[in-house]
Amino acid sequence: MPKFNDLDIEKWKDSEIWTDSLWIIKERDKTGKHSGFYHGNFVPQIPRQLILRYTKKNDIVFDPFVGSGTTAYEAETLQRNFIGVDIRSDLIVEIQSKIDPNFLYCNLLAGDSTQPETFKRVKESIVKQGNPFVQLAILHPPYSDIIRFSDMKEDLSNAPTLEGFLESFSAVINNTIGILEKGRYLAIVIGDKYTAGKWVPLGFYCMQAAQNLGLTLKSIVVKNMEGNRAKQNKEAIWRYRALSSDYFIFKHEYILLFKN
Repeated sequence: MPKFNDLDIEKWKDSEIWTDSLWIIKERDKTGKHSGFYHGNFVPQIPRQLILRYTKKNDIVFDPFVGSGTTAYEAETLQRNFIGVDIRSDLIVEIQSKIDPNFLYCNLLAGDSTQPETFKRVKESIVKQGNPFVQLAILHPPYSDIIRFSDMKEDLSNAPTLEGFLESFSAVINNTIGILEKGRYLAIVIGDKYTAGKWVPLGFYCMQAAQNLGLTLKSIVVKNMEGNRAKQNKEAIWRYRALSSDYFIFKHEYILLFKN
């Protein structure tokens, strides 16, 4: 059995690692440094499970869309090194202020993850750790243009078309593959979108983009979306809208697992 995590297989019954392809999460973890100030954050349980499953202590976890720092805080708690990039420098400052200065290693970079120049800086950061590659990459990109996260044209959430979004996201995946250790794992956390009266399978498009770049799909995990802030206290309204029309209410997003 490959040793890409710290699991003691002799004590497998006691493991907190989830192995089903359906994750029912009733509410997001709000303990520790996690907060809900950022509209695009995702539930901490997702990076926690991925880090436990696919890394060991002192491995390097990488996130090219660090956002509000969810993955960074989980890496800190689980004693993994962390490197993160975000296009918004204010978010980098916010996360850095919360990171324990005694944390193993955490380097947060403001930059555009679609650009090779940004990844030159990431590579330099990795080398400082005496390791030529990262051991896990977790990508939680914008869901195309559902939410605009900044006014910068380089921000993926401002891509003018779906094709433009996928082209930019493919560039991020390709850059990430270049720093990911062979045989290790890349996760994409993404949902679909509904626009102009039709369902847009954004998750599947992103999955295909990763496969086109040579990554091997290992698993598709479906996670429910209880407590979605956009629908909080509005369940009855959304149900009425669905019943009076021809669509279903979004209750899921995907965790797509790939091997390099």
